[in-house]
Amino acid sequence: MAQASSSAEHGLHRQLSLRDLVISQVLCVVGAGWVGVAAGLGKAETLLWIGAMVLFCLPMAASVIGLNRVMPLEGGLYVWAHRAFGNLGGFLTAWNIWFYGIAVTAAILYQIPTELAYLIGPSAAWLPENRAAALIIVGALVVALTLAELRGLEIGKWIHNAGGVAMMIAFAALICLGPWAMLRHNPLNWTPLALAIPPHDLRTLALFGQMLFGALCGLEYIAILAGESKAPERTITQSVWFASPIICAMFILGTGSVVAFVPRGEINLIAPIPQTFRMALGNVGIGNLLATAAILLVEIRLLGAVSLLMTGVSRLPLAVGWDELIPTWFTRLHPRWKTPANSILCASVLIFLLVLMANVGVHAQEAFQVLSNASLTHYEVAYVAMFAIPLAGAAGLRKKLPAWLKWTSVVGLGSTVFSLLISAYPFVDVVNPMAYAAKIVCTLVVSNLVAYCFYMARMRAGVTSSVGHLRTKHED
Repeated sequence: MAQASSSAEHGLHRQLSLRDLVISQVLCVVGAGWVGVAAGLGKAETLLWIGAMVLFCLPMAASVIGLNRVMPLEGGLYVWAHRAFGNLGGFLTAWNIWFYGIAVTAAILYQIPTELAYLIGPSAAWLPENRAAALIIVGALVVALTLAELRGLEIGKWIHNAGGVAMMIAFAALICLGPWAMLRHNPLNWTPLALAIPPHDLRTLALFGQMLFGALCGLEYIAILAGESKAPERTITQSVWFASPIICAMFILGTGSVVAFVPRGEINLIAPIPQTFRMALGNVGIGNLLATAAILLVEIRLLGAVSLLMTGVSRLPLAVGWDELIPTWFTRLHPRWKTPANSILCASVLIFLLVLMANVGVHAQEAFQVLSNASLTHYEVAYVAMFAIPLAGAAGLRKKLPAWLKWTSVVGLGSTVFSLLISAYPFVDVVNPMAYAAKIVCTLVVSNLVAYCFYMARMRAGVTSSVGHLRTKHED
């Protein structure tokens, strides 16, 4: 089995230390919106969070640790699937991760004008609905982040670190809202660790499916950057151990504050944390200043998350291109900064086009919403591949993996399949639930058919006859 390539061999700079990896893990996994989704369960949220962490987060962490120790290579899950299932399995896994990364990055950028409206206050309520202003804001951010990506992780890691630290501070403030209100003798039913039994209905299952996978996935994403990490076999493993308990505490305790301050029927699923700060602290005086500062931290987190996701979706084509499964155009590095410039520019253009699509008429907005929701199902397909590696991957690879990884993979695979199946059920009101589910399923199927046809076309053209030729120049 090939070992991790050196920076001299593949031309990438190893910029990421253990500190950077831990902060990036928190940044990638902890999304601001998930505490709003979980708060929809009321005081049953703690019990379901614990269930989600046992059934999915622990198996995910085990898989990342076990697979990265054997294959600490740039490309992460793509490389693991490629070694386990061959060219087609690796390519489709990379496609699903890449599709998810592009779509979710566009979705985060799309929500920034809404977050800014909360930051400024009631006078900016018009901002999310003003298409021209929203596009100018998002366009400027895409240009700025693209320039940072071209410069490389020497700058990018500080954007990621700022976003991750800002998110942890924002969550710490969110968690402190409850004790602060109790000390002021405010009438508040704050019970962050209540273990109420959830309702027995499809909506609860749909919300649990979202918490199970959507909220907690992402620990493996940083492994895409293994070739740019210092001692990745050791530091990525350690980052999982350090980040996982922090992530779990942030979700459970943060959701408790949303439940305490925001009535269940009024939760804003796009910006629940800014909404909670506004409802707890108000829009005037010192409360307004504190709320503004907290919301600003969430905005910084959004920028960090977008930067990290853009880094991942630009490095995936680089790794796939090394194996000649896509044109080598994607593997060309900037002569000075040693970053995949072509891949970065391609990803930036696609992301901005998706945001633009969401601003052109109501039908396009509906299509963009379906695309955003369907992106998560693509990530679930990639995770199915990850959990299947110890169970059905190449025999030589399975022999190198610890025996316990098979058992945790069975649990993780079952949780991911459940989340994938329930994801077509809407947990918010839609006009036609069946049509909604059909759109989600069709987007996933059509997307993967396109990827399959592309792969087969390259196979027929004979361009993959020497697969691995480029990568073997970067590895031993």
